[in-house]
Amino acid sequence: MSTLQLSLAIIGGIVLAVIVAYNAWNTHRNTPRRALPESRDGREGQEPSLPPEPALRQEPSFDGAVAPAPMPLNEPSLAPADPDVLAQQHVPTVDAHDALHIPTPAPAHERRLQLDPLIDAMASLLVENLVSGDAALAALPPTRRAGSKPFAIEGFNATTKLWEPPQPGQRYMAFQAGVQLANRTGALSQIEFSEFVGKAQAFCDAVNAAPEFPNMPHEIARARELDQFAGEHDAQLSFMLRARQAAWSPGYVQQCAARLGFVPGPIAGRLVLPSSTPGQAPLLHLACDQHAALSEDPDQSAVRDLALSLDVPQVPRGEQPFARLREVATALCQAMDGVLCDQDGNPLPAMAMDAIAADLEQLYDVLDQRELSAGSALARRLFS
Repeated sequence: MSTLQLSLAIIGGIVLAVIVAYNAWNTHRNTPRRALPESRDGREGQEPSLPPEPALRQEPSFDGAVAPAPMPLNEPSLAPADPDVLAQQHVPTVDAHDALHIPTPAPAHERRLQLDPLIDAMASLLVENLVSGDAALAALPPTRRAGSKPFAIEGFNATTKLWEPPQPGQRYMAFQAGVQLANRTGALSQIEFSEFVGKAQAFCDAVNAAPEFPNMPHEIARARELDQFAGEHDAQLSFMLRARQAAWSPGYVQQCAARLGFVPGPIAGRLVLPSSTPGQAPLLHLACDQHAALSEDPDQSAVRDLALSLDVPQVPRGEQPFARLREVATALCQAMDGVLCDQDGNPLPAMAMDAIAADLEQLYDVLDQRELSAGSALARRLFS
C-alpha cells in the first residue's frame, strides 16, 4: 500500500470516527431528560431550596359547601360562633300576625356565605310559616346557574339564626335567592336576569313564599359597571420556561417540580403549587403539552416549553404569589437548564419582572379598596 493510500485510509477513519461521535453526541443532546430513580432514602439528588407545600385542597364552589378540611391554620369557619359576630347579624322577627320578615343582608365582612349584595342581584323570599329543609331541597331548581351566571338560594335557619344553603332536617324562617352580576363570561344580561326570576318564582310557588325581586334595569346597570371594573383589573400572568439545550420528558418535569412542592392537577400535564391555607386556590400552575403527557411512552416525549402561570385575583396577597413565582422560575431554570421567557419566547430580564411586581402591588390596593381583595371568596367568584 502506497503512502498516499495509507494517508487517505487514516483520514477516512478519522472522519468516520468524528461522524459517529457527533451523531452519538447529537442523539444524547436531543434525548429528553428522564426522571431519576429515587435512592433508598427517597431523595433524587440535590434539591432546590424551596420547601414543599401541603397537599392540594379542594376549592369552595358557588353551588355547594366544601367538605371540611383540617384546620391547623387560620382558616375561618363557615359557621362562626363568635357572640359578637352573631350579635351583629340581623335575624328575622315575628310580628303580631306571625308574618316572618327577611333580614337585611349583613355587610360583606360579617357574612361568610355564598350570596353577597356586592356582586349578586338578590331577591327576598318571604314565608308565613317555617319551611323544612327537605321541602326546600326538593323545591330547588335542577341547575344552579342562570345562563352563564351562578344562581343560589339560601335559607335563614330557625335554630342557628344563620343564613345557609338548605339542609335536610332543618327548618327555615325565610329565604333569599341571588344571581351573580358578573364573571369572566361578562355581565349579567336581561335574559339571564329573567331566568333568575323564573327559577326563584318556581321555588316560591313550591314552598308558598312571596318574592320581592330587585329592579331589573338597576341590576343590569350594576352588572355592567362591575363587569367593567373586573375587566380592567383582571390579571392572569403567564410565563414560559424554555429548554436551553436538551428537551425534558414529562416525568422529568414532574420530578423537578415536585421538589418545589408541585402536585399533579386534575388535567394531564398540569401541576399546581397548593396554597398554605386550606380551601384557597393553588398559588401557581405549571403546564406542559398535554399530548406529551398522555403519550404511550412519556419518557420519549420531548417537552421544550412549560407554561408557568399565576391567576392574580384568585390568590391572597399575603401569600406573596409573584415572589414565589420568581423563586420557582429561578429554581426550575437552574435545575433543568432552562430560561424564563415571555409568551412569545423572548427572555425576560430581572428589570421586567421588577416592573410587573410594582404593578401588581397597585392592583392589590385597588382590589382591597373595592372589598374584592385577591383570594377572597368574592374575588374568586367574580374572577372565575
